[in-house]
Amino acid sequence: MLKIDRKVENGTAVIAPEGRLDTVTAPEMEAAVRDILPEITELILDFGKLEYISSAGLRVLLSSQKAMNGRGTMKVRNVNETIGEVFEITGFSDILNIE
Repeated sequence: MLKIDRKVENGTAVIAPEGRLDTVTAPEMEAAVRDILPEITELILDFGKLEYISSAGLRVLLSSQKAMNGRGTMKVRNVNETIGEVFEITGFSDILNIE
């Protein structure tokens, strides 16, 4: 299960998923990002409450990053150790702007 908290203000969106970002929940996360793209120049993904990310979740991050290229910036914040390891192993730590 995934709960997604979204805030959009002054062209900046903060999306904070809570739970698991996997094959079942990835479409929901993708829709949450896609719905706000036209009104933002900065996307912040707050992973403070994200417990798990699968390859489907990584694909959502990749498509979000591509969507923000040329439009503005994307940052990933509050990455826990488990998800940080996934980013390291997959090379996403080199692709994403992780704070």
